[in-house]
Amino acid sequence: MNIKSKFNKSVQSLETYIMFQIKQRQLELKDELTKKGRKPIALSMGAPVDNIPLFAIETLKSVLDDASIHTYSTPKGESYFLEAVSRRMKKRFNVELDPKTEVFSLIGSKEGIANLIRELINPNDDEFEKDIILCPNPGYASYKEMIKASGGLCYGLEMTKENNYMPDLDKELEKLLQKGYKKEKIKALIINYPNNPLGVTCTLEYMQKCVDFCIKNEIILISDNAYCEIYFDKNDKPHSVLECDRAKEIAVEFHSFSKPYAMTGWRLGYVVGNSEIISMFGKLKSTIDTGIFKALQLTGAKLLDSKEGDEYIEYANKKFETKIKKFVGGLKSLGYQVEMPKAAFYLWVKIPERYNNDSKQFANDLLEKSGIVLVPGEAFGDLGYGWVRISVVADEKDLDEVIERMKNDGFQN
Repeated sequence: MNIKSKFNKSVQSLETYIMFQIKQRQLELKDELTKKGRKPIALSMGAPVDNIPLFAIETLKSVLDDASIHTYSTPKGESYFLEAVSRRMKKRFNVELDPKTEVFSLIGSKEGIANLIRELINPNDDEFEKDIILCPNPGYASYKEMIKASGGLCYGLEMTKENNYMPDLDKELEKLLQKGYKKEKIKALIINYPNNPLGVTCTLEYMQKCVDFCIKNEIILISDNAYCEIYFDKNDKPHSVLECDRAKEIAVEFHSFSKPYAMTGWRLGYVVGNSEIISMFGKLKSTIDTGIFKALQLTGAKLLDSKEGDEYIEYANKKFETKIKKFVGGLKSLGYQVEMPKAAFYLWVKIPERYNNDSKQFANDLLEKSGIVLVPGEAFGDLGYGWVRISVVADEKDLDEVIERMKNDGFQN
């Protein structure tokens, strides 16, 4: 029996997520690399390595003795969590939210985005009849696969230095239509500022243009705001799309505890915004999960409300800034042209010309010769050829070792 044939065509065409492919290759080479003094140093996944806030650990321990904390929750989330999210959005962005209708809990923002995409797309095998979601290019590697798995089409919007990483949406729409795609098939626009993999931000004025574009063209706006708390200029904090006029008419925004609090394993997040989108999203969620462990929700709620949470974000950002600046200096000493990101902890680095834009080969060589693990740029879209993404999350000693290995192993630019 051909088991694979029983799965839908979209899922059959998927590849394993790039980060897990890289992780598997890293594990295969670990012993060999360690023997020659090149134990792998991971700069691939966007996973902070510092300890999570002590406040969160202590809070979680304090609630575990309550018998009621171990019963089923609800996909929407406990009221104390939803209300804390509402307060946080008011405090951080001055955005008013009704916790009963405009907030929903998530088992991590990645899960939430994937399930919303699944709800929006009607699968179709015909290229020009597929439902379309507009996504950044380069952009988060999972967007394309989430859309593909749902039977839709991911159409990349060019993020370039020339457009200051803020695509002209009207021009992009015109290009799409000229290729033969149908405007009525466009279901949503995904924006991601601060951006993975580029580390760039956008202005509030540009977010307003995105809102206006989506209202005019009757498109849902999805803001992936997972990195909004990782920034290096207190006077230029990343925005929420919900700060824009009329945003609640068409927009939802996804937030995560993973990046700002290093709580990647907790799988805790939330989506906020348009009440009708939230309601429709909840219908699917009610059939596939029964919510997040209440103890995690209660801890997350207290963390959002706490001064300790804010202090942790400030501490983590200073630490990231120091590490990234030093690492950027190290790369520049090797001849790479690289800029300090405005936000997030990613560096988008042009590979040496001798590789002829083959970033996969460059990444493979770095791994197999030097034990340095990073991600080839094409994983993030076709504009990624010739680039690599470096996640600057390792400790400072390891980052120094990366520069030393690149210097000694012939990876100068």
